[in-house]
Amino acid sequence: MSERAMPRLVVTAPPHIRAPASCRSIMLWVVGALAPAAAWSIVLMGAPAVITYAACIATALLSEAAWNAAARRPQTLGDGSALVTGLLLAMSMPPRTPWWISVAAAAVAILLGKMVFGGLGWNLFNPALVGRAFAVLSWGGVLSALPTKGWYRVIDVPASGALDAISGATRLAIAAADRAAGGAYGFDLSAQYPALLFRNLEGSLGEVSAALLVLGGLVLIWRGIIDWRIPAGYVGTMAVLSWAFGSDPLFHVMAGGVLLGAFFMATDYVSSPMTRNARLVYGIGCGLFNAVGRFFGSMPEATTFAILFMNGMAPLLDKAFAPRTFGWVKRDE
Repeated sequence: MSERAMPRLVVTAPPHIRAPASCRSIMLWVVGALAPAAAWSIVLMGAPAVITYAACIATALLSEAAWNAAARRPQTLGDGSALVTGLLLAMSMPPRTPWWISVAAAAVAILLGKMVFGGLGWNLFNPALVGRAFAVLSWGGVLSALPTKGWYRVIDVPASGALDAISGATRLAIAAADRAAGGAYGFDLSAQYPALLFRNLEGSLGEVSAALLVLGGLVLIWRGIIDWRIPAGYVGTMAVLSWAFGSDPLFHVMAGGVLLGAFFMATDYVSSPMTRNARLVYGIGCGLFNAVGRFFGSMPEATTFAILFMNGMAPLLDKAFAPRTFGWVKRDE
């Protein structure tokens, strides 16, 4: 056989099985799945929502670009991960968040939640949740003390009694106060379904419509972007424990950041487990800590810290549920 006819041997680094999906296409699918809820929040909240989205997304992009420039590394904005981080952070923040808090939270999300670990693929925790946790721990009390310019829209609540209005987590906060007092709920939880499904004017930007969040999450599952085990374990556990604790499961699944966290944050590729069984246990753990934090913790909304805790457990879960390797013989000592 002549040298020209010999087959050419190409040696490349793994992985050798390739898929048509790229990091950029996956991130764009996530943005597309979030787009209906994000657009609806702008329609309902107006200019404050636009400012929060602009501050979070612009700061996330600029922070990553500045880090790469300072480190003399290739720019990575094209993979879309910084865009997703900024969008998710904005959707986890209330519309009346001061712009400078949004900027600080987004910078922390990218720089301390992602780039300091080495960039995309190396971060231990979900960057958007790192930014939100930073904002909550740094300025939660200050913002909650500003009823008309704080995090939450001031609304009338039947359980408020002689008060004109309540600022805070509203329905969740009132429910938590009622439980702490050992009494019955001051309002009908099932009567909140329509607002939570389609037009919720309380809480964060990502809470405006549970129906749109579920729709976006189902699209990602259908496309194979996320694994159904994580949101199923998360939402299912949250519902079961809410019922076990004597409350309305549907209310506690739709209220707060459970759905945004279950479909779009807990499913982050880097900070969630890789194996299938570990993903299911991981989702159950998120739901468990979210429910325990909501019913027995000091904050009615525990989604952020439940997911961050399970992010830290993800490597251990992968190790515990590592699949059996066939074809290897255990060496005799």
